[in-house]
Amino acid sequence: MSNPARIIKPATDEIPPELAELMAAVMQLPEEHRGKLEPPLAKVIESTRRRRRILSLVQEALSQLRLDMKYLAFDLEATRRERDQYRRRLEAAEGNL
Repeated sequence: MSNPARIIKPATDEIPPELAELMAAVMQLPEEHRGKLEPPLAKVIESTRRRRRILSLVQEALSQLRLDMKYLAFDLEATRRERDQYRRRLEAAEGNL
């Protein structure tokens, strides 16, 4: 398993600034207190990262869904135009009989 000190050294852009401040404050504590606080802090940081990854995946999925819906709406409209065009041709052909 990873060393807790390695776990709680994330890039600051991945975690909220408040969590980075807490991490810095914990790192300045004496070893006996820091040892007690590092594991729960590491769990909180990992949970925050996981939530951000999930949020990013959900946002990407929503963006893809929006794009897919635009393509489907375009395709539906094109299909309707083609149907109407064929219907007019058919009616014109039946009228010429």
